[in-house]
Amino acid sequence: MVDDSEQSTQRKDNDHDKDADDGMLFVYPNYRVNAFGFLPGRQVAADPFSDTNAGLLDQEMALRWTQKHICRFGGDPAHVTIWGQSAGGGSVVAQVISAAAHQGRKQHQQQQPGGPSPPLFRQALASSPFWPKTYRNEAPEAQWRYDRLANLTGCSGATVDSLACLKQADVQTIRDASLQITQSLKYTTSYYSWVPVIDGKFLLEPLSEAVAAADATSATPRRDNNTLQVAFAMYNTHEGESFVPTGLGSATSTGDAPQFNASVALFREWVAGYLPGFSSADRQRLEQLYPPSGSMGTLRGGYNDTYTRAGLVYRDSVLACPAYWMTGTAPRGSWLGEYTIAPAKHASDVYWWNTVNSSQQSDRLHYEGYAGALRSFFMTGDPNDMKLTPKDVPDVPPLKSGLEYVVDERGFSTAKLAELKDRCNFWFNVATRVPM
Repeated sequence: MVDDSEQSTQRKDNDHDKDADDGMLFVYPNYRVNAFGFLPGRQVAADPFSDTNAGLLDQEMALRWTQKHICRFGGDPAHVTIWGQSAGGGSVVAQVISAAAHQGRKQHQQQQPGGPSPPLFRQALASSPFWPKTYRNEAPEAQWRYDRLANLTGCSGATVDSLACLKQADVQTIRDASLQITQSLKYTTSYYSWVPVIDGKFLLEPLSEAVAAADATSATPRRDNNTLQVAFAMYNTHEGESFVPTGLGSATSTGDAPQFNASVALFREWVAGYLPGFSSADRQRLEQLYPPSGSMGTLRGGYNDTYTRAGLVYRDSVLACPAYWMTGTAPRGSWLGEYTIAPAKHASDVYWWNTVNSSQQSDRLHYEGYAGALRSFFMTGDPNDMKLTPKDVPDVPPLKSGLEYVVDERGFSTAKLAELKDRCNFWFNVATRVPM
């Protein structure tokens, strides 16, 4: 997302005329996914012609291209916003923490002739940022992915150069094996397989360490974030349920393998599989924060079922807390919002901005309020500056207010962040045992 700064300035002089040209350019890059973009392992790291986190490097190259060429399209390279949803939102998190860590390293090195390179972006918007467990490349869990892929594609064996074999393998063969690995883990440990690794090259540190170093809400952050200036993130109330075994919602074992049901015993079995590094004290604290029934945040009427309970555990650890943490690293402005309109599952909110549909005309309040906040953020770095809704509709509150923006059935409201902050503090304290 690139702003045309001249038109942006003109709009501010004209009191944010709704009918003015948007003055925005969208750049949609492709990048490698699954095993093609996120194959870890010591063999990949040791090969001078291969890269771990290749998909993230593709994105970085697209950002470099944008810096170099966007002016030819009328864009401003000094006003670039990165935006993604789901895995794309996780990619936003990855680009933010990579840029911050590399910038921090440069601050302790002598400047090269000509000075530092300009930042690739200044603003970040993450919609449901999917940030699952991130292992170091040398971890057994990361190496297992490589070894399993080599085995499924016929590239394993003591006398086989597995990486050379994989490079010669049919694309469809690799794709099929990649998806098979994903399915084998999705409903057992709720662990998604093809994700970034901490490789010491692109990703220098896990999210939790990056947050600790660059937390803009801290009185004494250990690292200045000279790249990211403002950040906005959204998550959905029930989106964690899209990634946990469906059997956790059934009275009797059914569905996924291994089979689950709604009993406390099988909830604990799922937790043990999802979070094998947890101590008994960690699991006890998790059950206190996520009890079998209770009220939590914006959940009207609370919850009383195992499926929702597990979904909340997954949502916070993979989506909501990464969103909360990333926004907190932006020194000049940060905002967090929650989409609660039923079913509020993963990707439920893209309805308002991803495609043209009739509800955008019949329900102008939600459309102009939600999509309008995103547009305002892109244009000005603040979701409220070019607000399209009436003055009596709540603004998106800044993170420092202790409130989050809520998109609900009636329109828009705000909610206290205290409970989410407490749960995210728990995940932060156990981050090395997740890992995250």
